[in-house]
Amino acid sequence: MSIAAARSTTTGQASGFDAPDHVVGTMTMAAALNRALADAIEEDPAVVVYGEDVGALGGVFRITDGLAERFGEDRCFDTPLAEAGIVGTAVGMAMNGMRPVVEMQFDAFALPAFEQIVSQVAKFGNRTRGSMRMPLVIRIPFGGGIGGVEHHCDSSEAYYAHTPGLTVVSPSTPQDAYSLLRAAIASPDPVIFLEPKKLYWSKGEVDTSITAELGTARVARDGTDVTVLAYAAMVPVALEAAEIAAEEGRSIQVIDVRSLSPFDDATVTAAVRATGRAVVVAEAPGHVSVASEIQARVFERCFEHLEAPVRRVTGFDTPYAPPKLEHWYLPDADRVLDAIDSLYPDDEETDR
Repeated sequence: MSIAAARSTTTGQASGFDAPDHVVGTMTMAAALNRALADAIEEDPAVVVYGEDVGALGGVFRITDGLAERFGEDRCFDTPLAEAGIVGTAVGMAMNGMRPVVEMQFDAFALPAFEQIVSQVAKFGNRTRGSMRMPLVIRIPFGGGIGGVEHHCDSSEAYYAHTPGLTVVSPSTPQDAYSLLRAAIASPDPVIFLEPKKLYWSKGEVDTSITAELGTARVARDGTDVTVLAYAAMVPVALEAAEIAAEEGRSIQVIDVRSLSPFDDATVTAAVRATGRAVVVAEAPGHVSVASEIQARVFERCFEHLEAPVRRVTGFDTPYAPPKLEHWYLPDADRVLDAIDSLYPDDEETDR
């Protein structure tokens, strides 16, 4: 897929649904997710939303606020504190014609359900040679930036992206939050939907007639000197770094990877070949990570076009930092700019 084609992947209706009551307006990412869930429930009687505290409370982050009241407790309901049971029942529902959308509440809380996800959810379509699909969505609030403690700020995307049979996506804007979630619910196969907690209250324009194609990256900013590849909460960090770099005379392109599996090699490859330099930004630890995979793919496909090594800016290879220290742990614009500067070792003007 070309960069131009990537721009058009969110400009048309996806097959399988038409968003009811077309709306254009500014909203938070949380509100966009809520709207996507409401539209999916309203349109398709097979869609059910459930998890811990998602009913009357509306979820810890209020993503499901008002859904139980509006659609009834048979369409949006609470479960016991048993993640393996939540995913296990979703498997049974999906096998019997329903489209469950389950919430794991916090990233590390999903780990008790990991065996179900890897052994059942991911493999069922292949095990049945496609005769029975698994149309379910597992929503996981993930990442840091909210002052949370361990078990509440994990970045566990590599576990899921490493697992064949799972589609893994993560939005960075309210528009993509709506569009990608609608596409995920419409998919006939399982989707791990990673929601960056830090961005729940970020605002942006949302057009509910726009839908995203799963498996595609997005050009978030044009540039000619360096390509910065990021996803989820690191996309705003990359864009901030690009703004600062522009003041220093550098043109930075930002690609929102957004689909970790399947990965949009075509868009990323075209972008890096055009600039000749690349930096990968992710908040997860760098060792054996999604950032490592992106770096490797870029090296394999763009080696002859590179003017400098591909750099990574990631979280540290430690357990997540306590709240008062997380600002040291999470990548910021300064660390991204330092990585960009390292791509120009002979440029004295980049000496910080």
